[in-house]
Amino acid sequence: MKKLFVMAAVMVGLLFGSSTAGLAASLVAHIDISSQTMTVKRHGRVLHRWKVSTGRKGYYTPRGTYGPTRMHRMWHSRKYNMSPMPHSIFFRGGYAIHGTNYIKRLGRPASHGCVRLHPSNARRLYSLVRRVGRRNTRIVITN
Repeated sequence: MKKLFVMAAVMVGLLFGSSTAGLAASLVAHIDISSQTMTVKRHGRVLHRWKVSTGRKGYYTPRGTYGPTRMHRMWHSRKYNMSPMPHSIFFRGGYAIHGTNYIKRLGRPASHGCVRLHPSNARRLYSLVRRVGRRNTRIVITN
């Protein structure tokens, strides 16, 4: 029965473009667009609640449930003038959670669609994801 449920979750993910395989992830980073916050839970227990910046007017942060696709201690955006993106956790194409130097903007929409965090919080999240593994991590983005 559990196998059937997991297979159904994978099919839903494939149909709707979200990576939902392994729904019972041990680490969940939930980004709430309306409150511009991220809540990080491990095994259902809240570890952190941080301010973020998501897509500003004219830009969009994708909603859905994703798994990290790749991670880089330091990445530079080729699309946006080689802007630094420390502790990047990519979850859909070029969209990532990453640290920012624009910390005064945290708590309001300010990005080109990525999820920006304070650099120390981005480092903490990056470390947590590395520790539990990408396959055991979910990124959930809701309105």
